[in-house]
Amino acid sequence: MDFNMKKLASDAGIFFTRAVQFTEEKFGQAEKTELDAHFENLLARADSTKNWTEKILRQTEVLLQPNPSARVEEFLYEKLDRKVPSRVTNGELLAQYMAEAASELGPTTPYGKTLIKVAEAEKRLGAAERDFIHTASINFLTPLRNFLEGDWKTISKERRLLQNRRLDLDACKARLKKAKAAEAKATCEGDTVPDFQETRPRNYILSASASALWNDEVDKAEQELRVAQTEFDRQAEVTRLLLEGISSTHVNHLRCLHEFVESQTTYYAQCYRHMLDLQKQLGSSQGAIFPGTFVGTTEPASPPLSSTSPTTTAATMPVGPSGAGLAPPGEAALRLEEVAPPASGTRKARVLYDYEAADSSELALLADELITVYSLPGMDPDWLIGERGNKKGKVPVTYLELLS
Repeated sequence: MDFNMKKLASDAGIFFTRAVQFTEEKFGQAEKTELDAHFENLLARADSTKNWTEKILRQTEVLLQPNPSARVEEFLYEKLDRKVPSRVTNGELLAQYMAEAASELGPTTPYGKTLIKVAEAEKRLGAAERDFIHTASINFLTPLRNFLEGDWKTISKERRLLQNRRLDLDACKARLKKAKAAEAKATCEGDTVPDFQETRPRNYILSASASALWNDEVDKAEQELRVAQTEFDRQAEVTRLLLEGISSTHVNHLRCLHEFVESQTTYYAQCYRHMLDLQKQLGSSQGAIFPGTFVGTTEPASPPLSSTSPTTTAATMPVGPSGAGLAPPGEAALRLEEVAPPASGTRKARVLYDYEAADSSELALLADELITVYSLPGMDPDWLIGERGNKKGKVPVTYLELLS
């Protein structure tokens, strides 16, 4: 018990000394040991890395889970070391509602059949989203979180310890400075030759005794300063090595960033394929529902992912009672020259990118040119008839943006 009380009193004394030194530094009444420029740069880079890592981590969590309540729930599960329960994605929930609606409204009706097809696509999108969230959490969020909760906590602890060592060092310097000043004053008073006829010759004896005491105090302060300087230098070296390890952290985060981009690319590619398949299914089934009309959406032009898979499906035109294509190319070429455009149903279209005709029945296209397009009964909904001056031929709708 006695030992603990002594240790408590010693710790309280050290804390008080540091507090006094820190306060005097803030008011400019004490000198402060400055770190070298390289060390200050390492500290600044470490602080910047920590701050931006926190922001990137938080915003990535928002990207993966926009619902703040769900994020709080997941955070509490992690802090309690419990497994986060599986959660249905928004796409999967939408798919469930669409499937239930189709079942109730009639799965054999045109609307019900379409609901079922869209529900299947949304379910696949939800599954792709789930895989993306899982992959991004493991390959990107976890390393960032490990840095903040592991390496950065160690760096912060060593920095606080370095700050304490510096306060101890500066307190020792201040104590030594005061002891030397008092010793010099006592020495000056002791050098005066005493007059033994005085009634109080003891003043000389007291001055000599005080000089000896201050000399001992100086020796003690110098010894404490050497110990404090050694501890400060050792702690500064440990902290410097940890701060230089930030470079390795940057390399690790760079690798994780590449993996995040890779997983995001895979996710959006899957979404594109699912939606493209869905659009083809809907385009092939709507011709009998809306004969002779244009159905579709207009998207901005973008270069194709490959020569056989353009990224933009600008519009579809399901027409006619059946999805059969045109006659063979030779006959179609003859008929196209003889067929006049319908009185109604023609539209202007802008070409999104170049298209080279495969045979004489098709019309070659140049990017950004304007052509007139229309349909013929019984045509494949993925094709239109295009006219440019006296030339006409089949053109793929995926290369067009319908204007009016």
